[in-house]
Order: sequence, then C-alpha cells, then structure tokens
Amino acid sequence: MPKIEIYTQAGCPFCARAVALLRAKKVDFQEINAPGGSPEREQARQRSGGRTSAPQIFIDGRHIGGCDDLVALDGRGELDSMLKAA
Repeated sequence: MPKIEIYTQAGCPFCARAVALLRAKKVDFQEINAPGGSPEREQARQRSGGRTSAPQIFIDGRHIGGCDDLVALDGRGELDSMLKAA
C-alpha cells in the first residue's frame, strides 16, 4: 500500500471532497492539518513546487496536486492503480 499524505485545512470544501474520495477508495492516508500561515502549509508549499492552495496530495512522495487533480486521475481510471502500487 502506498503512503498517501494530504495537507488540508478546516472548512475547505475541496479538502473535504478529496478526503471523501480517498475514504471511498478505502485506503489509509495521513491527513495533515495545514491552515494558512502554519509550518505545515509551508511544508506543503515547498513539497508541491510552490502551490499554496489546499489540499495538496502526495502518493509515495509524488506530488499529485489538489482536489481537481485527484478527481481527474480517478476519472481517467489512473487513481486505483496508483493506490494499489506497492
């Protein structure tokens, strides 16, 4: 099972949608609370190549992007294979 990390912030509808999709896939993931201005948000920005929005999602250290990117991967049928990769 790959390591999945998602940087989120409270009240973010995109974060909630991404978390719901990951839960629907029944995969374990680490949700990292990263409100604006926090060290965690800065870490997400650095890891994502400068993206400042939430959520930011990583699978096995690879930056996937935000909610729209995650949903697009799922729509193309690519997400399931990424989530099953060892």
